[in-house]
Amino acid sequence: MNEINLIQRRIQVCFDKLNRLRSFFDYNKKNNKLLKINHKLELPETWKSPSLVSSLNREKSTLVSCISVIDRISMDLKGIVEILALSIKENNQNLLCDIVDELNKLDNVISKLELHSIFSKKNDYLNCYLDIQSGSGGTEAQDWANMLFRMYLKWADFKGFKTEIIEITYGEIVGIKSATIKILGKYAFGWLRTETGIHRLVRKSPFNSNNQRHTSFSSAFVYPDIDNSIQVKINSCDLKIDVYRASGAGGQHINKTESAVRITHIPSGLVTQSQSSRSQHKNKDIALKQIKAKLYEMTVNKKKNEKKLLNNQKSDIRWGNQIRSYILDSSKIKDLRTGIEINDVQSVLDGNLDLFIKSSLIRGF
Repeated sequence: MNEINLIQRRIQVCFDKLNRLRSFFDYNKKNNKLLKINHKLELPETWKSPSLVSSLNREKSTLVSCISVIDRISMDLKGIVEILALSIKENNQNLLCDIVDELNKLDNVISKLELHSIFSKKNDYLNCYLDIQSGSGGTEAQDWANMLFRMYLKWADFKGFKTEIIEITYGEIVGIKSATIKILGKYAFGWLRTETGIHRLVRKSPFNSNNQRHTSFSSAFVYPDIDNSIQVKINSCDLKIDVYRASGAGGQHINKTESAVRITHIPSGLVTQSQSSRSQHKNKDIALKQIKAKLYEMTVNKKKNEKKLLNNQKSDIRWGNQIRSYILDSSKIKDLRTGIEINDVQSVLDGNLDLFIKSSLIRGF
């Protein structure tokens, strides 16, 4: 009986997800449009214009590809309901096993469709930049920033994305003060856009002789590598441009010329740096492109925050943007937005972030 109840709950969850997908993809509207196109294609005068026929067939193909997937899921679910009723009537355990197998396959189809639906925002398809900044706390925070830096590089590698380290500033003893990674691949920004926020680490300090519990904060900021179609106007008078020698850990110089570039946008206080190239000119172009991308994302976020204020969603400044807590001595990582907890801490720090990322994307954060 318990197995039947579990199957019934799974079926209901699938129906709920299917209804959300119908709404998201405007299923009814698309279906009505498809009927109209089919009607037009049945008219003899339509075929007098080959270009019109070609245009209608292209639009029909796009509509059918969306509608057919949802129709197939709906038919499969109804079939499973019928088989379940038969298995209960005949007390057939083998049919229950078949139903579980079919539900597993259906879950995979729905999950892929859900991911397709969440990558619908304007810039989701773009490459992106990821800035990591250590919080106050010196060595502890810088070590934590370095752990985040490694975690995201590992995650990108798992996803098959390419990465470029645009800038990295090392800590005096260990870790990093800041870093910028460019992540290249289809939907890189779409995947990572919900990772912007404060990441909190709680652990017994490896830098304290008393092994006391310590809390560290580091931030992540993700913004799209905007293309030339998005115009961001910047007054050159608002920019402060500094050049310096790129240096690595332990004071080892990447090169001996002042090729690294730091650009400060004075009105906003935004800062970008690039030391990935030996060419000062190229580093300047990269840093300027990052400034434009940051200003664009800031404008988008400002509009989101204004909506939040209208809805009276107020939060503490220090904790308001915190998205995840990594509590090492309790072997627990908790996402504060979705409520998801994972006990395999090392797996997450090694880049296994998809459970958190997918959940936050599906829930619309």
